[in-house]
Amino acid sequence: MTEDPHSNYRVWDPLVRIGHWLLALSIALAWFTKEGGGVWHEWIGYVSLALVAMRVAWGCAGSRYARFNQFVRSPAATCRYASQLWHGHKIRYVGHNPLGGWMVLVLLLNTALAGLTGWLYTTNTYWGEEWLEDLHEAFAISLLVLVALHVAGVIATSIFQRENLVIAMLNGYKRPAAGDDADR
Repeated sequence: MTEDPHSNYRVWDPLVRIGHWLLALSIALAWFTKEGGGVWHEWIGYVSLALVAMRVAWGCAGSRYARFNQFVRSPAATCRYASQLWHGHKIRYVGHNPLGGWMVLVLLLNTALAGLTGWLYTTNTYWGEEWLEDLHEAFAISLLVLVALHVAGVIATSIFQRENLVIAMLNGYKRPAAGDDADR
């Protein structure tokens, strides 16, 4: 599955890729253990929080394409990118595109908030508080919606750019396009 590094860009390092798939797995497991999962659901939530903390740290100090400052664009730049896409322009980024960059942040934040509200619900102060349970459930549902949007975006981008982003997230490599700017 490894590609020739001379003909492709090494984009996502092992920590980003393994962390991504472990977080996806932990979110799925948390969802499936939400009813009657007890301590399993709780510990899966802690794993999710640890993975988010690891990704945030790596987003500040990690490899080039893992860093937030490489792929999080200003709202104005993101709106321009979305407008250009809407008008049929194919703009390719080696790392995350501006919409994908913001999706990373929103997914991480929502996961952290779901984990935090879940943890608070286990404390003596907030045990049995219905409003907190409702808030935790709202974050869980919104996370499910965000994951669906993320998957839809990956599929649409893969089709539009004729590039399998799932494979890229498995092996870490993306192909260069003709005249591609590796700094994007």
